[in-house]
Amino acid sequence: MWKSVLRLAFIACAIAVTAPAWPQSSRPIRVIVPFPPGGAADVLARVLGKQIGDTANQTIVVDNRPGAGASIAYDLAARSAPDGATLVIASNSVVINPLLKRVNYDPVTSYEPICNLVSSPMIFVVNSASSYQTIGDLIAAAHAKPGALTIGSLGPGTTLDIAIAQFKRVTNSDMIYVPFAGGAPTVNALLGRQIEAALVNYSEAVEQIKAGRLRALATASGRRIKPLPDLPTVAESGYPGFDSEVWLGLLAPAQTPAEDIAQLSALFTAALKAPEAVQKLVAVGLYPLDQCGKDFANFIRAKHDEYERIIREANIKLQ
Repeated sequence: MWKSVLRLAFIACAIAVTAPAWPQSSRPIRVIVPFPPGGAADVLARVLGKQIGDTANQTIVVDNRPGAGASIAYDLAARSAPDGATLVIASNSVVINPLLKRVNYDPVTSYEPICNLVSSPMIFVVNSASSYQTIGDLIAAAHAKPGALTIGSLGPGTTLDIAIAQFKRVTNSDMIYVPFAGGAPTVNALLGRQIEAALVNYSEAVEQIKAGRLRALATASGRRIKPLPDLPTVAESGYPGFDSEVWLGLLAPAQTPAEDIAQLSALFTAALKAPEAVQKLVAVGLYPLDQCGKDFANFIRAKHDEYERIIREANIKLQ
């Protein structure tokens, strides 16, 4: 009996270690999400928020603040008190926006990076009735008829728009970019044969791929993705200069104390490692990362320089 009691006590201690409590657990933590409910960033915030609430007795309040290409949320977070009580889920757009339009924040100096939480792969897809079997087929068709092939994706100034500009430059292809308001309209247009190809988030196309209505040609990221292990990357297909994927991380306002950043990092990474949270995230195409503190800060600086170069080379103008 006593052995059973001791075993249970040990397990309880182990759980407490993996789910650290926020020092002021009576104070809710607001996580600003720059996008509407139901999207990847919102799902991430709510899954981790529930996990943290269940295991660390810490209330996480998800505050959706969409608009202005996510700049409203980023600006709000940058102006919030640096006390660890207000955070923001940031994606590629936190770096891209200042390069394309006037905003009231700086991606490098306005925040304290906590952790890069998940990545979401993007894939090139065509209608299953298309004659294109590989990404090489698609590129060859674009070379054969410059300015004729249509490729759809999310609207101007977004991560996917920048990725298509980079893809066209790396492959020396002249394609007609067709912008859409979201991933679902892009997929619907592809299903209706209104466009010939598309670049979308994996999570937006997975069900149609499983149903055999869409065919995946390549993944845009620099590594293959687990659900489609036989799907090559664009780089593996002969274009090593191409690598693009969506990432979602957590930022605090600049000058948030280092001890608060450390506590928040431990809190969210513990939630991110919980098997039940991982299962929910992977199911929607969100793959946990392990990049915090200085590593995440260096990643943001590197992405800023990378996007600045891509935008300049693609001659994308300030909006």
